Amino acid sequence: MLQVLLVDDEPFILQGLQVLIDWKSEGFEIAGAVSDGQEAYEFLQKNKVDLIIADIKMPRMSGIELLKTIRREKISDAYYVILSGYSDFSFAQQAMRCCCTDYILKPVDQQELKAILAHVAELSETTRRDAQKQKKLEYAYLARNILALLFGKYDEINLEYVKNHMRLSEGVRYIDIEFHDLSHLEDGDEGELRGAQRKLYQSCLEYLKEDGSHCIFDVSQDEKQYDVGFIYCDYMSESCGCSEKEYLERMRDVLAAGSNYPVRMLVGKKVHDIGAVAKSYTTACILNSLQAFREKRDIYLYEEEIQVNNGGIVLCKNGLDGLIASIEQNDNTRIRQSVEQLYEEMQQMGVSGDTVNLNINYLLFQLIHLAAEQDDGVNQEEILQFISESSFEEGIMRGSKAHLCQFALDYAEYLAQLRKNVSRGVLAEVEREVREHYAENLTLRELSQKYYVNSAYLGQLFRKKYGQTFKDYLNSYRMEQAAALLLRTDDKIYDIAQKVGYHDLDYFINRFIAAKGCTPAKFRKQLGR
Repeated sequence: MLQVLLVDDEPFILQGLQVLIDWKSEGFEIAGAVSDGQEAYEFLQKNKVDLIIADIKMPRMSGIELLKTIRREKISDAYYVILSGYSDFSFAQQAMRCCCTDYILKPVDQQELKAILAHVAELSETTRRDAQKQKKLEYAYLARNILALLFGKYDEINLEYVKNHMRLSEGVRYIDIEFHDLSHLEDGDEGELRGAQRKLYQSCLEYLKEDGSHCIFDVSQDEKQYDVGFIYCDYMSESCGCSEKEYLERMRDVLAAGSNYPVRMLVGKKVHDIGAVAKSYTTACILNSLQAFREKRDIYLYEEEIQVNNGGIVLCKNGLDGLIASIEQNDNTRIRQSVEQLYEEMQQMGVSGDTVNLNINYLLFQLIHLAAEQDDGVNQEEILQFISESSFEEGIMRGSKAHLCQFALDYAEYLAQLRKNVSRGVLAEVEREVREHYAENLTLRELSQKYYVNSAYLGQLFRKKYGQTFKDYLNSYRMEQAAALLLRTDDKIYDIAQKVGYHDLDYFINRFIAAKGCTPAKFRKQLGR
């Protein structure tokens, strides 16, 4: 409801205006009714309204004086409508020059008042939409500057813009907010996944309110990760009177409820100020790689996950190097023996459960390095996480010796695939599968299992060769087949959709419009069918 302030020194006119129409049915609510400009001025200092309807001639402060004063002192930017008699027309003209929205002649006509209210409501809605659009543009530009800081590719202009357009404090963290598990949607419509991500982003904005600019949509820019970035500052928890951990737990609970999916937070290392946020971002990325070896939690805090004991980092170098060598050689027997030896060495050195993580971290970084030597164009951290998750089975404790052993065996096979470059032949087979079975429910995961290639690795290679995901490649091929059927046959559009693999006609039409720029019917008509 838009709020209205009525101002007139004649009581019967003031009362008459209040009952002349059904204000609520017009989308308005009377916030106040006062008898002169001075009272209105005092009211506006404490209350916000959207519309002021004021008489021109009043004691103490006239309607024109009130208008000039509130505009000059920037007390209110409400729409302003003057009440005047025929003899006051020159005053009405003066009011119009002072950015008055409109004027009404006395006695007030019901229909004329309704018309003015409709006009004000329309102006208000246009202003609201423009402000919303402007806010989105400002958020988008700010997000670009924040991303520059996160990726460490920034200059003083980027840094100053962020400092001038965000509320900041000492104690800054980058936090990656993502879904716990979307595997049940993995082969579904990408729109559903993106919709869930947008819902998560909207929940973040609603939770943070005036600090909404601290959220960045889709930071990872990875096709398989539907995340939201969050720049946390210490003032946030301090203003709520709680600890940092309590603040994040509270926020995570709200986001999970708002998005209807389980949500987790990967909390990067705390840095002094926003200028060093790239370090925090990097540590959050490390957590993303390592959390597959941790017990599943809602919040992964860098300082808790990467711990160093008082004597410094305890690395079981002999056991680690032996395991790495056996993985590189893809020797299953030696891998099992090396895992046993590593755990024996850690026990002998008295490594605690917390610092076992340090040894695992060292192992993972070395394995990423080995894989990158074979192909540096692939996101090896993503592959490592995928293999670790695939190696985890029910009944095996996450991060346990059994989990590590299975992971090492699987990763050794992956390295062997890299050396043999098996993907070349497999890519040709995938192309053939698309040509022959494009109308079926093809997924990269099923194809990778069929041809014994790691799914995440095959997906990245596919994107590297074709410049698009497997799903986009399959959809493009289907669209070409649909276009051919539209030209060569008289089949109904619904039947063509079925023939190329779409069982939802609306979805097929939307995909076709995205690919060809028009509906299937128009496409057929343009080419004389």
